[in-house]
Amino acid sequence: MQRFGTLSFGHYGPLGGGRTLSAADSMLQAIDLAQGMDELGVNGAYFRVHHFARQQASPMPLLAAIAARTRHIEVGTGVIDMRYENPLHLAEEAAAVDLISGGRLALGVSRGSPESVVRGYEAFGYTGSTDPRGADVAREHFARFLRAVEGEGLAERDASSPFGGGSGMQRIEPYSPGLRSRIWWGAGNRDSAEWAGREGVNLMSSTLLTEDRGLPFDELQAEQIRAFRAAWRDAGHPGEPRTSVSRSIFPITTAEDELYFGGRDDGDQVGVIDGIRSTFGKTYAGTPEQLVSQLQRDAAIREADTLMLTIPSQLGVAFNLRLVTAFAEHVAPSLGWIPANAGPDPSEDGPAA
Repeated sequence: MQRFGTLSFGHYGPLGGGRTLSAADSMLQAIDLAQGMDELGVNGAYFRVHHFARQQASPMPLLAAIAARTRHIEVGTGVIDMRYENPLHLAEEAAAVDLISGGRLALGVSRGSPESVVRGYEAFGYTGSTDPRGADVAREHFARFLRAVEGEGLAERDASSPFGGGSGMQRIEPYSPGLRSRIWWGAGNRDSAEWAGREGVNLMSSTLLTEDRGLPFDELQAEQIRAFRAAWRDAGHPGEPRTSVSRSIFPITTAEDELYFGGRDDGDQVGVIDGIRSTFGKTYAGTPEQLVSQLQRDAAIREADTLMLTIPSQLGVAFNLRLVTAFAEHVAPSLGWIPANAGPDPSEDGPAA
């Protein structure tokens, strides 16, 4: 594990006791937290995306705002639901954020998680799916999105246009040359991970796996990562892909931490989601010393290069920054962490390739 960041679900709404966290609160606090983490050397700030819910739904403005106020931290999603996306519009927005950030975008996309509505992507205008979960729509949109990101000409130039014209096919603008290498696919099982490897995109292993083979969650996930890397190599892609896993990890260093998370160190869970029997990873909570011992034995954390910590975003900036600081100071170094601010300042070198 060379890198770690936070994965925020971005919930907002009633908090109890007459208190409410608004959508504006959620986004503004996310920016403040990312600035604090950037100073600490945390490697990434990633956001879940859900539609028809009190969570982040249109993350690009938030990522751009964070990128403009930070210098080192990677900004990204985990994941954008491609069933809902216009692929060319997403490619334009992603290129813009990548350019603003100097190549710090980590755009995670996938079929998406189960939603709170029935086939909500059809309300966005994407109909005609023959799959009950819309996987065919997601894959079709993703293929066109990749073509746009790669700079392929997708619209015929108008020779009579007063705005340049010419002949041939025109790519989308803006175009970010290095963006293709910063695209991730969120995979929930071995088959989708191998598919991502063949496509030549990075892997975000899901917070749950749609498998139950009697193995611990971390071992299933480690197998998935190894299968992804093998598929990448077999497809002849150059270089090494990146891989990430997410975990609920809570260092307990104060009485308040104990109140919120004491006794939360539980085991894997098996349940049914989207009609498929699935395995959910455990929650880690304990002293920093206990966490180091436990996480060093987690097979998937050992296998991946990036760890995403799911954070309780409704507890505010100060609380979450204290949790992240405790992890950075007392746990992450023993797992191989390299702080994002350990190398040269990217603002001095220009945009990353």
